[in-house]
Amino acid sequence: MKKLLLGNEAVARGLYEAGVRVVSSYPGTPSTEITETAATYDEIYCEWASNEKVAAEVAAGASFAGARSFCAQKHVGLNVAADPLFTMSYIGVNGGMVFGVADDPGLHSSQNEQDSRNYAIAAKLPMLEPADSAECRDFTKLAYELSEQFDTPVILRLTTRVAHSRSPVELHEREEHELKPYEKNPAKNVMLPAFAKPKHYKVEERMQELAAWADEADINVLEDNHAEIGVIASGAVYQYAKEALGDTVSYLKLGMVHPLPLKKIRELAAKVKKLYVIEELDDVIESFCKKNGIEVHGKDVFPRCDEFSQNVIRKCMLGKVPESKKVDVETPGRPPVMCCGCPHRGLFYALKKAKVYVSGDIGCYTLGASAPLSAIDTCVCMGASVSALHGYNKARGKEAEQKSVAVIGDSTFIHSGITGLIDIAYNKSNSVVIILDNSITGMTGHQQNPTTGYNIKGDPTTAVDLEALCKAVGINRVRVCDPYDLKEVQAVLKEELAAEEPSVIISRRPCALLKYVKHKPSLVVDTEKCIGCKACLGIGCPAISVHGGKAAIDRTQCVGCGVCTTLCPKSAITEQEVQA
Repeated sequence: MKKLLLGNEAVARGLYEAGVRVVSSYPGTPSTEITETAATYDEIYCEWASNEKVAAEVAAGASFAGARSFCAQKHVGLNVAADPLFTMSYIGVNGGMVFGVADDPGLHSSQNEQDSRNYAIAAKLPMLEPADSAECRDFTKLAYELSEQFDTPVILRLTTRVAHSRSPVELHEREEHELKPYEKNPAKNVMLPAFAKPKHYKVEERMQELAAWADEADINVLEDNHAEIGVIASGAVYQYAKEALGDTVSYLKLGMVHPLPLKKIRELAAKVKKLYVIEELDDVIESFCKKNGIEVHGKDVFPRCDEFSQNVIRKCMLGKVPESKKVDVETPGRPPVMCCGCPHRGLFYALKKAKVYVSGDIGCYTLGASAPLSAIDTCVCMGASVSALHGYNKARGKEAEQKSVAVIGDSTFIHSGITGLIDIAYNKSNSVVIILDNSITGMTGHQQNPTTGYNIKGDPTTAVDLEALCKAVGINRVRVCDPYDLKEVQAVLKEELAAEEPSVIISRRPCALLKYVKHKPSLVVDTEKCIGCKACLGIGCPAISVHGGKAAIDRTQCVGCGVCTTLCPKSAITEQEVQA
């Protein structure tokens, strides 16, 4: 049977068909649907781990136990998992182990545009890159065969366009794989220096064996169109090139992007007069070719930044793009905003009014950096808000401590904020950390996390008590407030900023989009009282606008949170319909 699947769904299908037993991941767009879909197969144990490092270590443990295992993350998540990744390269596997990573050229939902192929090179691991959903399924299964054949973890690389595009996939039955026996072997599994040193030699030998395999592998396809121009590409970029250039060029379509098939590259180079490497982001393939004396055009023609398209390739190689028509109309921009009723909005408004420095973090609350709230000053990576606030206050002293806070979501706090809070308590900076507890992992699509009380399948489980946790690591002042109550938020914020010791404020209210959240009736504007001062626009709620000089509330969007009522100096925003 064939089925239209997202690339991510097809990877999950590959996990199922390959007989994978354990999947541990941390959600991160564009990789999230892999684990969400895998969790629908009862034969696979799936979990959301507290972060990507933990997920990779869980997968490593399952591999030690003789099971086929998997962990997924987005490209920046691979940074977090890098520690076990590099050492597992030395150790190898028992049951097959695969790292799934989804890169994000174009930064659709990310804070940087890194190229994960560099991790495969640095960690000396094989990397496969599918170009459509069918290959996502096929390459996932192949990855386990390679993992066990060559005693190595394998990285499966997707990009946003492959992860989130649909194409037909032929479905097959699951192939069960019995647990491989565990045998105690410290020389293989315990990376003391004496054991690790000879492993490096084995890793180098393994890479040579994999390079020889790549030269013969049918996933690296030479398409000879008897053309004078040749193109080397992989993944989504190969699809763009085929659409843009058709059969006017010959292709080497790479399914394995590390190690690269030198013999096949030389074979294509010998057939053409001019050879192009088309690759998004870094010049990985191009540099490999040039290092081996093969003349190619790459970043001298194509850009280093942003994702490619058919027209980018046409413009760079042909100097022209197809004619198109443009409507000469100025359309308003639609920047991403926090949802109506978002519990973070009131808190950010209070922070803006208090004129404090806000050390920000990764999550949907990062939208608080945008106008009109403009509340966040910095944002680096998961968990950095807490640690960076500590550094900021140590550098600037007591005056800064009374005018600065960190904000971090509940899931992000569990991911990597706890250690920063321990550092604050241990090294004593009077820093105020605000945990934005919206009872879910919001940005990536409402995944459960260790604070929610439910696991990936929605079954009840232990929930982390944030108040008790903060006190346990040495924070004596822990306050809880409702971000819909602006007066309470402002009062608590003022008190904690004035305190002479570290403190945590937990801003607690569930995400407005959660299905179990019951909303109040939408608010209305009494146009007789409204003076058109636009104070209500200060919170940036999408439901509020101005028409004819008066405030107006879109009743299809408003959830009746009431935050805007506090802003109106004339009490013109009410809960009841104004009678004529």
